[in-house]
Amino acid sequence: MQNIISERVADFLRHYPPFEDLLALDLNELSYEVTILYKEKNSIVFREGEVPHECFYVVHKGAVSLTKTKSNNIIDICDEGDIFGLRPLMANENYRLEARTNEESILYGIPIAYFKPLAQENRQVGTFLIESFASNTRNPYSESHRGKLLENSTEPNSENNTKLLDLQSVNYSIAIVSCTIATSIKEAGLLMTKNNVGSILVYSDEKLTGIITDKDFRNHVISGDFPVSAQVEEIMTSPVITYPSKMTITQAHMAMMKNDIGHLVLTQDGTPNSKVVGVLSKHDVMVAMGDNPMVLMKAIKRCKTSKQLKRIRNSVMQLLRGYLEQNIPMQLTTKIISELNDASIKQIIKVSLSKMDGPPPVKFAWLAMGSQGRGEQLLHTDQDNAIIFEDVAEKEMDNAKTYFQKLADLVTIGLNDIGYEFCPADMMASNPRWCHSLSEWKNVVAHWVNNPGPDEVLLSSIFFDYNRSYGDKNLVESLSKYIFEQVKTHRLFLAHLAIGALKNPSPTGFFRSFLVEQDGAHKDFFDLKQRAIMPLVDAARVLILSYSIDAINNTAERYQKLAELEPQNEELFLSCCYASKALLKFRTKQGLLHNDSGRFIALDQLTKEEKIKLKRTFKTIKEIQELIAVRFQTSTILA
Repeated sequence: MQNIISERVADFLRHYPPFEDLLALDLNELSYEVTILYKEKNSIVFREGEVPHECFYVVHKGAVSLTKTKSNNIIDICDEGDIFGLRPLMANENYRLEARTNEESILYGIPIAYFKPLAQENRQVGTFLIESFASNTRNPYSESHRGKLLENSTEPNSENNTKLLDLQSVNYSIAIVSCTIATSIKEAGLLMTKNNVGSILVYSDEKLTGIITDKDFRNHVISGDFPVSAQVEEIMTSPVITYPSKMTITQAHMAMMKNDIGHLVLTQDGTPNSKVVGVLSKHDVMVAMGDNPMVLMKAIKRCKTSKQLKRIRNSVMQLLRGYLEQNIPMQLTTKIISELNDASIKQIIKVSLSKMDGPPPVKFAWLAMGSQGRGEQLLHTDQDNAIIFEDVAEKEMDNAKTYFQKLADLVTIGLNDIGYEFCPADMMASNPRWCHSLSEWKNVVAHWVNNPGPDEVLLSSIFFDYNRSYGDKNLVESLSKYIFEQVKTHRLFLAHLAIGALKNPSPTGFFRSFLVEQDGAHKDFFDLKQRAIMPLVDAARVLILSYSIDAINNTAERYQKLAELEPQNEELFLSCCYASKALLKFRTKQGLLHNDSGRFIALDQLTKEEKIKLKRTFKTIKEIQELIAVRFQTSTILA
């Protein structure tokens, strides 16, 4: 007999994570066990400190607030499709929050005893639950929550030194062409030509017997050993060497070298007795290796024109896309793409120098600022850069300025040619305001630090994330040392930087809605950069400056260092580290999807899971801003 109610439950759950990842049969059986609860407005679902229930909850209709009763602080508000009350599933502890309905609500109680085995069998489901549970404790991958449900999470260790070729899988051809053992060599060759493939599989009594490749035609037919009328068994390679379909680039390359072959036949279980799923050629492996960082780095350094470099940059974007699709650790992805970006900048500078009338009059350095300076510019966004050159006598200053301005013009145009837009605010070395001698830059920094108005704070925020892309290391170190000396002497400047870090409050408004742009070209879009990424970036900058930590510009790495320096705030800083990587990954994916900077997000195009993951980072932003406000006593300055 049909159970209409359970069918409706299953139909609802299958549209939301993590239930969407369950097999249909498992979801249908689970739905029979679900308890349906009706709750009036302001009803208690469970109290803080209460003994755990035998189920966790999904909001079918209405809304439920999760609150710390002692501080009366609302931690989260769950609406349709959200899950809560996971503590009994994750840890044998009483509830630490109170759950109360904000309005008339219908809840589904998911029995833990029935659901837990499903989650343990399905890694995606388990990982989502770990993240959802830990989101109220800030860091989804903190040591205290790692493996509460499963042995570990799916997020790889970002410190893993495994080579990327050992992680990357290769794309193989699924265009499988085959013939029987009685087929003539001529017929086999015509089949290969017709299907535009470099190999053909040979079967005998439906069993894989051999393989013929272009190499076999060259060695045995064109050489005259066998006529085209002979049967394929005369020239085929047998037995066939097979491998499983899930191979990495390194494994495939090693297998070909080991067996001295140019094609690998891939089967379901790696044996000749299971179904063939594809054929991997040496060309496929070479193409994959051609898009690896080492090959791209060499190609970048060989480029003599911006046109050549632009083609390589397109390959870098393909590499980035592949890393994201294969879930390569974000910190590792960021490092590699940033290194390739930096190499591209260096090559543009070298090409530009070759176009100048002569060598530089004095030593200089090219500084990448903003997101590129932090090693976070994965997409082709706008450029922020500056030049610092060695001090010269006053009579030589005009000549030096003229030379470096001309060089900056060539470099910024070259960068634009390969995909980096000109900065809308003209914060580029081609602008005289961003091209100075060492002493001039020190004067500029001193002015910013001594007169921390809104403009000075904004300019210093962009500049202080600089990284040397090219040129003299000592000049940059001298400037960095001077900056820290100034900041130590004028601690009030940090408070003004902190105020700047608070100018964008928590990205969610009342009742879990996203704060979107109210007017302009991006009306009703969510500004991911301004409302989510920059608050974390700005907070990391002011905190790391307060410790005078040099040479750590990346936001995630700054938070990792802060976690070491402040064990009492380790969990918050590690959650900030996680959130910064998650937001950068989200922006990059959105940018690649829509072929833009990924900054402005159309919320109606996001899935429920994407919105959930995005919102998880927002509580962290709120908490780090609260820490900043208290530590730097911003309220006393604003009063």
